[in-house]
Amino acid sequence: MDSLITAAARALATGDPLGALNRVALREDPPALALRGIAMAQLGDFPRARALLRRAARTFGAHEPRERARCLVAEAEVALASRELNWPTEPLEQAARVLQFHGDRVNAAHAHYLLIRRALLIGQLDQAQAALTELEPESLPAPLRAVHWLISAGIAVRRLHAHEARSALRKAAEAAAASGIPALRAEVDQAARILDAPAARQISPPHTRLLSLDEVENLLRSDALVVDACRNRVGSLALGSRPVLFALARALAEAWPDDMARSELIGRVFRTRHPDETHRARLRVEIGRLRRLLQPLAGIESTPRGYRLVAANPVVLAPPLEEANAEVLALLSDGQAWSSSALALALDTSQRSVQRALETLAEAGLVQALGQGRARRWMLPPAPGFATTLLLPAPFGV
Repeated sequence: MDSLITAAARALATGDPLGALNRVALREDPPALALRGIAMAQLGDFPRARALLRRAARTFGAHEPRERARCLVAEAEVALASRELNWPTEPLEQAARVLQFHGDRVNAAHAHYLLIRRALLIGQLDQAQAALTELEPESLPAPLRAVHWLISAGIAVRRLHAHEARSALRKAAEAAAASGIPALRAEVDQAARILDAPAARQISPPHTRLLSLDEVENLLRSDALVVDACRNRVGSLALGSRPVLFALARALAEAWPDDMARSELIGRVFRTRHPDETHRARLRVEIGRLRRLLQPLAGIESTPRGYRLVAANPVVLAPPLEEANAEVLALLSDGQAWSSSALALALDTSQRSVQRALETLAEAGLVQALGQGRARRWMLPPAPGFATTLLLPAPFGV
């Protein structure tokens, strides 16, 4: 490898894409194309980066499998950064094996981290955790060590383990400082600030207050009956697949220690202003189902005007912001441009449902579209002051 290619690669490794382009911008040989693609990715021009990386992979050819594998890993990084998550994982797994076979342990580890970050973005926490434990960050360069601990912090945040997340972020900060890459240090600092931001609201009538992640963790470990509207759970009972029952449980918990009138429950849960006997009959059926499921966590008793939750200390835990299509807004608030297919994959719902939500949010001026057709992406500025998602950066090094 000639001196200009070496200098450009070193510039990219330290987060200096313009310095790299100054050295290889006019060259058309495969290594230069790959480095130009990585530089464009660091500058945020993802379509141009992908085109350059594909050209480089084709030019390298089948006789240079390690170089082609590196280009594939870099292209996967571009796809992840542009929030295209519906790509098959097999090619990247194969590239990791090729790199490992040819002794490129660092880029093989980088490929594994890309797979883990994708799993984390689409909510596959168990898979991400299992894959992360197989990697040994101590033997890796400082930038990848920082990525490892940022991912570990992201998993801990999603599992509501605040202490583990802070410990992982301290290790990430040490690795980022050792890397000498300012952008990586800034990402770790931002993740630490997000961790200190409000993560949920505690609704315990007559008071409502914002909670940090540490306070949420302590609340879940207490003896309170937590009606968790962030995860649709009542204590240890998961009601994610029973939205009507969870809505009833939350309504009764918010009214506690008082009861709630039948007409109010029907209007809130069934979303109708003109209840009739069919609604009252359905309410009786759903209350009976909820009463059976809640045993022995809590009870529900009938009152002359409605129903009342019987529990020692019920507390409702809700997201910091609640509005229509809040889950879509939460994903978009990481500041990245998402495709509707990636949002559907992350939310485990249909793409058409996501598209309808995006159209509604766009009409309200809460999101904006970039591009047309299959290239259309959706984004919004990060919501200041509220914890949503940890950004999980990674270097585009080849």
